Amino acid sequence: MKKRISVWLPLFMLIASCPAVLAQANSQPQKTKTQPADSSASDTQKKNVQEYIELLRSNVRQQKSEIMGAVMALSADDAAKFWPIYSEYDAELTKLNNLRVQNIQDYAQNYTQMSDEKADELIQKALDYQRQRSELLAKTYDRMKQPLGAITAARFLQVEHQLLLIIDLQIASSLPIVGEN
Repeated sequence: MKKRISVWLPLFMLIASCPAVLAQANSQPQKTKTQPADSSASDTQKKNVQEYIELLRSNVRQQKSEIMGAVMALSADDAAKFWPIYSEYDAELTKLNNLRVQNIQDYAQNYTQMSDEKADELIQKALDYQRQRSELLAKTYDRMKQPLGAITAARFLQVEHQLLLIIDLQIASSLPIVGEN
């Protein structure tokens, strides 16, 4: 049990900081035409924050892979089958997560003056993201089941689902509730 906690703890700490950085970056005042000197500084700051977010995301992916490897405890033969499938899954998940990041950024820019139309748009995008992620998990489970067996594929799905729930909770708890100022 202690080994499992020591594997998960660094991921929790890293994930906890991701949404806060994203929200802070997007809560900066919008540029106006009367702030030309601040424009390049603001662009630089946004670029730096975006690079920092990308670094955090890559660290989260790396730690997720390490946790997955520790929990899956695969033989050499099974690892040779598992990791290429997992890598393809992770690449597809990263593309989906890019859509999620864009939606969170849009939310962060609009949550204080949210209209019904914007709220609906953001929620529809969030629901679409959840649907696509569920479909990706199901597809990956099916791809793993054949070469690795249902038990190993189920273990992957269980661990990945737990990690995604932790990430989701961290993100959701860091975002302000719509309509609150």
